[in-house]
Parts: sequence; C-alpha cells; structure tokens
Amino acid sequence: MPSPILEGRNVRLRPPSAADAEVRAALGNHAEIAEMYGVNKEDVKPITREGATAWVQWLTNHPHAWVIEINGVFAGEIRLDNVNSQDRRATMALGINNPALLGKGFGTEAITLLLNHAFGDMGLHRIGIRVLAYNKRAIRAYEKCGFVVEGRERETAYVNGSWHDDIMMGLLDHEFSAKGL
Repeated sequence: MPSPILEGRNVRLRPPSAADAEVRAALGNHAEIAEMYGVNKEDVKPITREGATAWVQWLTNHPHAWVIEINGVFAGEIRLDNVNSQDRRATMALGINNPALLGKGFGTEAITLLLNHAFGDMGLHRIGIRVLAYNKRAIRAYEKCGFVVEGRERETAYVNGSWHDDIMMGLLDHEFSAKGL
C-alpha cells in the first residue's frame, strides 16, 4: 500500500513515480550535498539513469517513503526507517537533492508534515535521527521541529580526511504536540 499524500503550504510528500527517475538523474549528485551524508568529495559519482531508476524502485518498495515536491517540483525524499509498531518508534531520513532549494525552510516543512503523520495517523511515540555534527543546516531544521540532542557518538565518520561526530536527536509525540506544529 503506497504512503499517503501529505500536503503543506509549499511542500507535498507523495509516493514515488517512475517519472521521478528522469528528474533525479537530471539533478545529478552534488558534492556539497553528498558530504552532508558522510560521502567523501572524491567519492561522489555522477548518477546514471539506471541508478536513478533503481533509487525510485527502492523508494517505491519502502513502506514509509515519500518524494518531496516543492511548489510542484521534485526535490528529494523523506522516509521513516526501522518502524517498530510495538515500541511505537522509528528513525527518520531526509534528503533534498537540489542545492538551490536548501536553506529556505522547505526541509522543516517536509519534516513537520511527516511528523504530523507519524505521531498522528501512525500513532508513533518517538522519532530518532542521526546527523553529522557539521551538518548545521539539518540540525537547525530538526531543532525547529522540536528534536533535542540526546547524545554524541564521537568520531563515527571519516569524511574528507578527518573524523567527525554523529549527533543523536530525538522527538517524542507529546513534545511535538506541545510545539503546536
């Protein structure tokens, strides 16, 4: 069963479609974005049409994944991973693939849409996320949505010749509802 469409003011989260592969391939891979996921700049390779098609297929098969559309244009993905219905928790991952759309609040809006669905329709209690300590833009977006730093895992990623920490952040349903987002 595909993920439901989640509508915001500028952002729409929807199930992936075959047409997304073409757009994803055209966007390419950007070193500055890949670095935020822990990829060394010299390891960033161009995305192929086959790679983009495989990515869309993987998202299509994922039970809790959405394509992010910003003002009607494909922008990236957001998903809930490791969904545990007994403990009512999951982890979240987000990626905006177009550098021109970064730093404009769209990630925060996408996260808010997903959290409303996760804590509302899905009845989850907790969402966790890991983020590299140098990814300040992502950390700001998570904090705006109510995530709090719960810990630091030291020197977990070796990126561009040096070690970097992972920041563990979490958000509980009652904390999110108290923010009124």
